Amino acid sequence: MEFRHESVLLNEVIENLNIAPDGIYVDGTLGGGGHSFRIAERLTAGGRLIGIDQDEEALAAAGKHLAIYRDRVTLVHSNYENFSAVLQAQGIAAVDGILLDLGVSSYQLDNPERGFSYREDEALDMRMDRSAPVSAREIVNDSSQEELVRILREYGEEKCAVRIAKNIVAARQQKPLETTGELAQIVRHSIPMKMQEKGGNPCKRTFQAIRIACNRELEVLSDSLDGMIDALKPGGRICIITFHSLEDRIVKNAFRKNENPCTCPPEFPVCVCGKKPKGRVITKKAILPGEAELEHNRRASSAKLRVFERI
Repeated sequence: MEFRHESVLLNEVIENLNIAPDGIYVDGTLGGGGHSFRIAERLTAGGRLIGIDQDEEALAAAGKHLAIYRDRVTLVHSNYENFSAVLQAQGIAAVDGILLDLGVSSYQLDNPERGFSYREDEALDMRMDRSAPVSAREIVNDSSQEELVRILREYGEEKCAVRIAKNIVAARQQKPLETTGELAQIVRHSIPMKMQEKGGNPCKRTFQAIRIACNRELEVLSDSLDGMIDALKPGGRICIITFHSLEDRIVKNAFRKNENPCTCPPEFPVCVCGKKPKGRVITKKAILPGEAELEHNRRASSAKLRVFERI
């Protein structure tokens, strides 16, 4: 299956990165290389682009897509949580721009071998890095009922979390759950029809939650943002595209904290904590896809772009 993924908010990202021809840029979620191609074409021979992805199939596709710019592009198989180590290995102390596109690629969603989709009956997997030890199968079959409830509530904001978790545990006592179809059937039987009629596909929140848990997505994002901001040169920017409220909240709060880190009580006349701003939030409101983009890419509908600039 060909790796394909339509880059979301492409023009908005390129505009907000303020690309310098001789700058150093990092795409921490390379995917098929759509955003990176547009970055690389704006660089001169003195510029560099480091592309990071944990999906080896994405790296292979991006390598082909970016082959024309191989003189200025370095691809690394890793998770962006290892951002600092990747830069150190490349002999880079600071960068001019960083991009994170936190969406799941169309290839991952549509490829039956990857086990992301609730629309097909395929092996439960959901790993973005297929060499990772924990897949969705382990999450579903090995987690306690209490842990499943926490995952579904925290990562999927699922109102029927208790009923779904209880039914998962009951089903796996008969035999381990092996496929997305088996999981989807349990979810559908757990959610009242009235709720299903109003809320779109009833499996969406559960599959999102298990995917997030499987790939530690929110943990990695939370733990990485401060270090990425610290790695920016003065005037450098970090652009982050999120696709659900949990990610967006983490990004928004991290940007605000780095813009105004003071922890002094409001009544203090002057700051005594000594914490200084690291930069400024460029996007007071998130940038959303325009109508033209939404017309030809429905998966862009939930995308939000936020931008922070180092001082």
